[in-house]
Amino acid sequence: QVQLVESGGGLVQAGGSLRLSCAASGGSFSIYPMGWFRQAPGKERGVVAAIGWSGSSTFYADSVKGRFTISRENAKNMMYLQMNSLKPEDTAVYYCAAGPTSDTLRVGRATYWGQGTQVTVSS
Repeated sequence: QVQLVESGGGLVQAGGSLRLSCAASGGSFSIYPMGWFRQAPGKERGVVAAIGWSGSSTFYADSVKGRFTISRENAKNMMYLQMNSLKPEDTAVYYCAAGPTSDTLRVGRATYWGQGTQVTVSS
């Protein structure tokens, strides 16, 4: 059983940056593909970015390509999302998720979920 805890959310002005972190415990973190998802008020939760178990393969939603970077440090059981050039439409609760495969993450399905961290971008 993997437990995931997000941190790093907050309030930032448009054009600013934030770095989200996801700390994993309780399981074999390094074997799982990981992903970041977000859910804005009144909208469905959707994938933002995903990363393979080794970190060599990544996927980004079109809306964040070129602005967000996903990474992971398996030795530290950590995953990150560097968010630059933030826009008000990036405002959402951001969730960390793990497994079972990269393909399932890309369509919004995961085995483990964190509790989420709020990101608010003011205009």
